[in-house]
Amino acid sequence: MSDSKKYALRVIQIEDTWKTEITRRMTSTKTIVSKSQDGFASEAEATAWGEQSLQGFLSKQVDRNKRKTEKHLKAKSLAAAIAAESAVDEEELFDAEDDAEDEDDEELN
Repeated sequence: MSDSKKYALRVIQIEDTWKTEITRRMTSTKTIVSKSQDGFASEAEATAWGEQSLQGFLSKQVDRNKRKTEKHLKAKSLAAAIAAESAVDEEELFDAEDDAEDEDDEELN
């Protein structure tokens, strides 16, 4: 079973069949079902399917989180590069304005 506090496995008996649900803890009081399957003949079958599905579900979440993190870091580094380039451009602009003012001052003298 998973060590995750966010995702859990719930096995329910409905009449003479069993239902397995992968639940996600949304808040401290609210839990939602992320994936479910019913029609199992025994609790053992339902539990086995649930554990296997939960492991697959969590590995997909980990992969998804890695992709999103990489995308976020790439965007963040691009934004930092643009900001750095913008700062350099502003410095060049201010330097050019200062040079122009110095030339104007020299012409007046």
